[in-house]
Amino acid sequence: MVLKLYGTSLQTAATGLVALVLHEKKIPFEFVPVDMNSGEHKSAENCARNPFGQLPSIDDDGFILYESRAICRYIAIKYAGQGTPLIPPAVAIVTEVLAKKYRGLIPDQAKADEHIAFLSGKLEVYDEILGKQKYLAGDEVTLADLFHLTPGAALALAGTNVMTQRPNVARWFNDLTSREAWQALNGGVKSAA
Repeated sequence: MVLKLYGTSLQTAATGLVALVLHEKKIPFEFVPVDMNSGEHKSAENCARNPFGQLPSIDDDGFILYESRAICRYIAIKYAGQGTPLIPPAVAIVTEVLAKKYRGLIPDQAKADEHIAFLSGKLEVYDEILGKQKYLAGDEVTLADLFHLTPGAALALAGTNVMTQRPNVARWFNDLTSREAWQALNGGVKSAA
């Protein structure tokens, strides 16, 4: 059965994001338009796929999923071997090594090494960028930097020192892990009220 994508035809809507990922992954899909102007998204039929009465949703051979970012992540992981690789290499390494161990599975070290080699190539470019500026987008920390913290920190737990092998990357990552906000998470997430 071909994957079905339910949503609006607007390229800039959340449905467009899911369709973009499906095209990047080269996954055939059937688009099923849902008319928001008539309130079809609040119909019982659509609410059976998405209890919030929103769009988009997918039906992948009976597996129903909603929320565009969750759908995109599902597609990127399930269809990792086809089309454009969309899972960041650090996440792929952590998934291969730590997540598998946590679930009692045996990690594929060759696959982990492949991801590490790919990440190393990316970090070579990062090292050049960070040789010219303090952070990825300039001299002020941004989300672009912070998004690297959790998977980057997990890399050491997965047994690789890839974040400390290049001087500018090591300086940058050390700076990030020294930030007060990251230090507040030592020992786990706690209320900050």
